Amino acid sequence: MSQIKKGAFLNYTTIILTNVIGLLLTPFIIRKLGDSEFGLYTLIGAFVGYIAVLDFGLTNTVVRFVAKYQAEKDKEGEENFLATTFLIYLVISSIVAIIGIICYYNIEGIFKDSLNPEQMESAKSMFAILVFTLTIGLPAGVFEGICYGYEQFVFPKTAKIVRYLVRSFMVVCLLLYGGKAVAMVILDASLNILLAIIMIFFVFKKLKVKIKLHNFNISLLKKIFGYSIWIFVFVLVGQFQWRVGQMVLGVVANPTIVAIFAVGVMLGTYYGAFSTAISGVFLPRATQMTVHNATPEQLTDMMIKIGRLSFIALMFILGGFILFGKQFVFLWVGESYYDSWIIALIIMFAYTLPLVQGFGNSILEARNKLSFKAIIYLIFLILGTGLGAFLAKTYGAIGMISGSVAGWLIVQNIMNIYYYKVIHLNILRFFKELLHKTFFVFILVLGIGYVINYIPGEGWLNFIVKAILYTLTYSLFMYKMGLIEFEKELIIKTFEPVLKKIKKK
Repeated sequence: MSQIKKGAFLNYTTIILTNVIGLLLTPFIIRKLGDSEFGLYTLIGAFVGYIAVLDFGLTNTVVRFVAKYQAEKDKEGEENFLATTFLIYLVISSIVAIIGIICYYNIEGIFKDSLNPEQMESAKSMFAILVFTLTIGLPAGVFEGICYGYEQFVFPKTAKIVRYLVRSFMVVCLLLYGGKAVAMVILDASLNILLAIIMIFFVFKKLKVKIKLHNFNISLLKKIFGYSIWIFVFVLVGQFQWRVGQMVLGVVANPTIVAIFAVGVMLGTYYGAFSTAISGVFLPRATQMTVHNATPEQLTDMMIKIGRLSFIALMFILGGFILFGKQFVFLWVGESYYDSWIIALIIMFAYTLPLVQGFGNSILEARNKLSFKAIIYLIFLILGTGLGAFLAKTYGAIGMISGSVAGWLIVQNIMNIYYYKVIHLNILRFFKELLHKTFFVFILVLGIGYVINYIPGEGWLNFIVKAILYTLTYSLFMYKMGLIEFEKELIIKTFEPVLKKIKKK
């Protein structure tokens, strides 16, 4: 198996591990830390996350340029590029340290209305550790980028999986022995530094990479930042989409509200991961179509094909979460997290359209038109955050996510007009064929699921019984009534090898 195929397999392994272990570990962490301290841990992590955007998307830029120099067999150019990148990171790390010091001495002023004195001391300790790790960790990201540029995917991805597993095990041990949020931050910092050292060793010893400044080229700097600027904008978009709400709530509310918001957001991101795992299989082929000048109708056909597969999977999750999500959240983290269920539902509803139109992003990337989407997203997510901050004063975490989501919805409507007017995709046909058969089945199964939800009982066994009945109902009705021939053939081909093995036995 090639490095690329192994890397793709490890990508999906990471998604599954992150989701499964995250679902298992989160309630344990909350129970051991308590709502308030878990919220504080989440809040400081989000706070430092804003400083982390000063990476400016350079890690991804390293992948692109190293791959280019490798293809051209230009070792001198590669050495000079890497040396230039490290000079840039030296400046960035200095800026991070300065900003970190300024923020450290102003934490009390920022969170004076939401943290008590004990929480303030913990917050300052965690912040100092995380900023220190970030200062030395940002340049280390170059080495992961070098691995990917050399098409060496297996080692870095395996190392990160091992780190995640070790971290999960050690978190359990740490909390069982009375560790608190500060101890978890120290653990994370130590493992991140260790991972960085391992990556550096691999790059220098295994890949034999050399870093040498042959000349300081201003035009190279322009190329680097010309490529990385839009990646940086999308990183900012990600911060506003997923993390800024925690910061706002940390200022206007309290750590417990932050914890509730963080759990809801986490469930929302898991929702997106399921769709990405499906659409990611088709996106490379879709990118090739755009490069080979496929017609707008051909692109629309592919968008429909990928969108329907994602939509079918997402409606299964969304329907289940509407019906049984509250019971799941209560069993998982406790009844005090009721608002987390509402927040996750709001995210799922708003996130569905961008997910089923993920192919549109591939088209924009292939045609070098991501700048429009990046700017529009950033503008309206900033406005949405402002609205969320205003609503959060009255409605807490739900107000915060409602404002943010309003920004997402406006952006997606603008993007649909852009896809229609500029990319010439047949958006009306996309929606018509997306909902063809599938939406009726979704509504039908929701009705049946509503009856299933009346099965008496409590606890995990009751929830599992309901979930199994819902899954069987959805699968049966969707296969019989919701799928078109292509989708049925895809399912048959997927399970055919398994069925053959069963028959042989």
